[in-house]
Amino acid sequence: MSMIRVRPGGSRGLPPLGRAPLDPGLVGRRERNGVWWRVDWVIAGCALMLSLLGSLLVWSATRPRLLEAGDDPEAYLKRHLLNLAIGLVLGLLFAVVDYRALRAYAPLLYVASCAGLVAVLLVGRTINGAHSWIVLGGGFQVQPSEFAKVALVAGMAVLLAERRAEDHASRGRDVPLVLALAAVPLGLVMLQPDLGTAMVFVFTVFGVLALAGAPARWLLGLVLLGVAVVVGAVRFGVLEDYQLERFRAFTNQDVDTLGAAYNITQARIAIGNGGLTGTGLFQGTQTNGKFVPEQQTDFVFTVAGEELGLLGAGGIVLLFGLLLWRALRLAGRSPDLFGRLVAGGVACWFAFQVFVNIGMTLGIMPITGLPLPFVSYGGSSMFANWMAVGLLLNVNAGSIEGERS
Repeated sequence: MSMIRVRPGGSRGLPPLGRAPLDPGLVGRRERNGVWWRVDWVIAGCALMLSLLGSLLVWSATRPRLLEAGDDPEAYLKRHLLNLAIGLVLGLLFAVVDYRALRAYAPLLYVASCAGLVAVLLVGRTINGAHSWIVLGGGFQVQPSEFAKVALVAGMAVLLAERRAEDHASRGRDVPLVLALAAVPLGLVMLQPDLGTAMVFVFTVFGVLALAGAPARWLLGLVLLGVAVVVGAVRFGVLEDYQLERFRAFTNQDVDTLGAAYNITQARIAIGNGGLTGTGLFQGTQTNGKFVPEQQTDFVFTVAGEELGLLGAGGIVLLFGLLLWRALRLAGRSPDLFGRLVAGGVACWFAFQVFVNIGMTLGIMPITGLPLPFVSYGGSSMFANWMAVGLLLNVNAGSIEGERS
């Protein structure tokens, strides 16, 4: 008979002597307690890829002009990457702050953004027709209205969440309070006047109220009020002449192609020139010929359309679609109203701004001066976009904590 040798601790998968078996569920919970597990990598990855693609498009859009002027051809690229680095730091700060503390800081953020909007009216500078910028010197400029988007989303979410916690039947009574909260930054933005940002505010407010379950009669009333405000602004001369010309050019793009409709015409030519696969980076004739104005900011999508073609431009749209899908998915599974409204508000903001920016380059929306999130050149826009991403990541971490508890 052969001898069977048994090692200390047993055989056949038994644990060693003196050591309890590991609980697979406990291992999973420990892993999920890690920082990396709580990061929504789809949201973070899409935002980072869009920002890096934007750096290439901004570089291509500005390189011919800088070379012609004898300046550093990589100046805008370096500044865009610097803005991205600062944006990443801001996004990280918003992502790691305690979820409950985030609600406490939201009112301070709202007050600070309103103070910035007042300051721009007092000491700001008019650029491209809008009195929206505070020049700090050294080539640095700040646009407070971009930060007001973040503050408005967080402020509305806190207000509605706190009200619902006190009174579950306050849905109808909440709407006037939200409108009053939004009226302050909206009015200050209209005084600049910055119609594009005002439109983002209105759409975001509407989306947040819809997610909060506001009565249908209030939502319909807001739509009618918005139409009345637009008609009144046009009739009573609130808008500047150049803004009215943009709307006229949108309604009839075949008239005055060298004047008010010039931007739309050249943008459509650039995108059409790209075809399926594009002309190649730095090889676009419209881009190198400097035919499209403000191509590194408002019309950066035309660079993608011309040099990357339908496939490259479609990839950018796909990245935005993934980001928005994850944000809406986060809003749907958030355990509390605050997180749901923050995620939904950011999704409404990004969705509207992306649609308007890409739509105006295709000629299906009027020119409003809205940048393409993450892609367009501009420090204030980049900072605000990454702060919004930080909010989404914070809500995602809070949702995971809520599911565990």
